[in-house]
Formats: sequence, structure tokens, C-alpha cells
Amino acid sequence: MSEQEFQTLLRFFKGLANENRLKILGILADEERSVEELSALLNLKEPTVSHHLAKLKELGVVQMQADGNTHLYQLNSEALQQMNKDVFTPKQMSILAQDVNYDAWERKVLNTFLDGEQITAIPASHKKRQVILTWLINKFEHGVKYSEKEVNEIIGRHHSDCAMLRREFIMNRLMEREGGGGAYWRVDD
Repeated sequence: MSEQEFQTLLRFFKGLANENRLKILGILADEERSVEELSALLNLKEPTVSHHLAKLKELGVVQMQADGNTHLYQLNSEALQQMNKDVFTPKQMSILAQDVNYDAWERKVLNTFLDGEQITAIPASHKKRQVILTWLINKFEHGVKYSEKEVNEIIGRHHSDCAMLRREFIMNRLMEREGGGGAYWRVDD
């Protein structure tokens, strides 16, 4: 998304971040209206309605036509549809967050529940627990089979409840094991 498209989107959202403007759009979606009619319907002064209409016209979502001395306003549905098509696609919307650091939340969780290499507590939240488990599973190599004793030893370097964390690995499909106390291995991503 270009800077110009981003600024257009920002103006669009700022312009619509007003209850009266949204009501005006709703009214104009049904039929064209004059400033006087909108003023009466919304219980607003005509200059206030004119101000809102000017903002909506600037965004291109409202258009005006003269009918003698009266100006009639209507919703510009084509402009809304075009903006929806051009800007409101999931791909375009995701670009809005391109400078967001998506690892920040995981780092915060790790900072909260780790003291160096030691897990200080197991989070109650499943999502936070996943972050800790993902961190811990990275202590195991891909393609290597471990005995239960080796798994406990690696987990034990980071937390004392080896059995619970081993079960969490299995339940969350981060690790698999052979039946009867056999080998454990990390599941490939």
C-alpha cells in the first residue's frame, strides 16, 4: 500500500469516526436529501449538517446535485464499492500493520515466565503456555529420538515438573512417542 493510499484510508476512517456522519450516510443510503431535511431528521443545525456533508463529499462517499436553489445529497455507492474493492481487501488491510513487530508479545510472555533459562511458572493461559512450550521444544533437535530419561533431563534444566511438560508436548503435538515408555521425538513443523 502506497503512502497516498494509506493517507486516503486514514482520512476515510477519521471522516467516518463520527456518529452524525454515519447517520447521514445511513439516511442517504435510502434516498437523497437536502441539508434542511437532514437537519430536521438529525435534530442538528443546518451549518453543522453542511460541515458533515462537506467532510463526506471530500471523502467521495457523498455527492451533491442542484435542484433549483436546493442542493440534494446522495450516497455515492459506486465510490464506496470501489474503495472496498481497492483498499479493503485482506491483503491491503494487512499491509497497514507491516511495521508491527509480531514477536513483541511472545517476547513479553517469555520475559514474564522465564528467568534466564529457567521457567519460573507455567502460564494458565493456553496461548501463553504455547509460547513457553515452543521455546522449550527448541531445546530438542529435529530428527533425534530421545529416551524418557533424556527428555526429563533436558526439561529438568529449565523446570522441575518434567512429567507435566512432557505431557504438554504430546498433547500439543510438539512431540510424539512410541508406546510403552519408548522413544520421544520432536514433531517437525
